[in-house]
Amino acid sequence: MIKDIKVPFKMEGGFRIDDTPVHRALREALANCIINTDFYGKFGVTIIKQEDRLILENPGYIRLGKEQMRKGGRSDPRNKSLMKMFNLIDIGEHAGSGVPNIFNVWEDEGWEEPVIEESFEPDRTSLILKFVKKQAIKTSDKKQAIKTSDKKKANKTDKNMEKIRLHLQKHEMAKTKDVAELLGLSLARTRVIHCEMNDIEVLGSNRNRIYRLKK
Repeated sequence: MIKDIKVPFKMEGGFRIDDTPVHRALREALANCIINTDFYGKFGVTIIKQEDRLILENPGYIRLGKEQMRKGGRSDPRNKSLMKMFNLIDIGEHAGSGVPNIFNVWEDEGWEEPVIEESFEPDRTSLILKFVKKQAIKTSDKKQAIKTSDKKKANKTDKNMEKIRLHLQKHEMAKTKDVAELLGLSLARTRVIHCEMNDIEVLGSNRNRIYRLKK
């Protein structure tokens, strides 16, 4: 699944960091696929890797519906024990934040939005992840609008990072929930921003995850 994913050169503490938000999103996608599989359904779990996309399919309908799956905030996994097992190795998120996080990572990469498909008789769910850049807009005005939008987004992210640093300087440690409330963002988006910051470190995992500034 990750063989052709590019890894930018990045060092931390003398070691090269080979993990990226895309790698973490793919782990999340695989875990989500297995956790929500109906193991009594037909055809089993299927992963199809093509040149420009990855398709993950599992037996079973979406218990909370496509819209709720995309929006996140609620979770109703078929296989709760499997979810707990993945949580123990720090894979998988609570409260249905995994899929929204995947969408956020794809947005940050500039790739086409992931597609969720659902079919019935037999019940089956598919997540299509395309490694394709969004179609370029031809008119110069719209191109300029996109550049302006990207610049605003980058500035907003920088401001949010600075707010996180100031908050950690004042309180020393903080949970994702506390920072998300401070920024007015979702838990998934807050985690993405945390992952992009090189000057903070993580203690614990999942619900007990705490962030602090590196010393």
